[in-house]
Amino acid sequence: MAEPTHPHILCNDLVRIFTADGVEVQALQGLNLRVDPGEMVAVVGASGSGKSTLLTILSGLDTATAGSASVAGHDLLAMRSRERVEYRRRTVGFVWQQTSRNLLPYLTAAENIALAMNVAGTLRGAARAARIDELLGLLQVGEFGDRRPPELSGGQQQRVAIAVALANSPLVLLADEPTGELDEATSASVLEAMRSVNEELGVTTLIVTHDPTVSEHVRRTVQIRDGRTSTEVLRSTRIDEHGTEEHVAEEFAVLDRVGRLQLPHEFVQRLDLRDRVRLALEPDHVGIWPGGGGTSAGEAGTTGGGGEPEADTAADAADRSTHEEPR
Repeated sequence: MAEPTHPHILCNDLVRIFTADGVEVQALQGLNLRVDPGEMVAVVGASGSGKSTLLTILSGLDTATAGSASVAGHDLLAMRSRERVEYRRRTVGFVWQQTSRNLLPYLTAAENIALAMNVAGTLRGAARAARIDELLGLLQVGEFGDRRPPELSGGQQQRVAIAVALANSPLVLLADEPTGELDEATSASVLEAMRSVNEELGVTTLIVTHDPTVSEHVRRTVQIRDGRTSTEVLRSTRIDEHGTEEHVAEEFAVLDRVGRLQLPHEFVQRLDLRDRVRLALEPDHVGIWPGGGGTSAGEAGTTGGGGEPEADTAADAADRSTHEEPR
């Protein structure tokens, strides 16, 4: 019997509160997240949703206020300063959106990678040179090893930045808006390079972005809203009855421990759901309808019959979302 897989990233009820001038801002409000070894996951959300706060906690640059978070066996809330330094050098690699935060402009691409190894005290000599060549080749910038960042295009700079992040063979690669400063075509090529790295090296990869198109390059997308994970989209391929390969995307709402979930915004907007909604427990699903005028919560709990509106309902949409590709 195979041993259970321990997640590389695990967050339970994660809370982060910032205080400034006596005002508290709750950036994370009980977030839960699990990423298994070897997964490549995109975390998407609007500005202010808490996704960047999550990434700074996972990278060891910040500490959560409450809850728990672990990465590759490291308890992020209990780490002392020395362990935190080693954690950032060896366990996780990090790619920023801004090239100026990833690469030193006066060093060549190869020298930037070598610097990361030197700081961490890992490979030396021939082994170091071989590792640099391997990473530059894997990221398809092998011919640019002797060029400095200003001599590279934006996409080439980000590829080198990914190589730097992988220099010390981290178990987890974290990327904060890695394509935020790139055009669409270059973004797609950089994301495909990250996917190749994920597949070739098996490094667990978490990409945080506000760009929904990033999700097209990963199998799993987690959406954050108001400091919590709200929905997930899982992508897969299957062969239909005609032998044709088709891509399938299934959307799921995330249910927390006390039974709360966030309906996708487009569902709420389409049926003008507000304040309260009517619920009905069916044999294999839960029905949800607009609450209406003065209907009490007790009157809403009926099943079947003629109480269902003729218009398309949120329950229908939610049920379909597990079988059809979301819009």
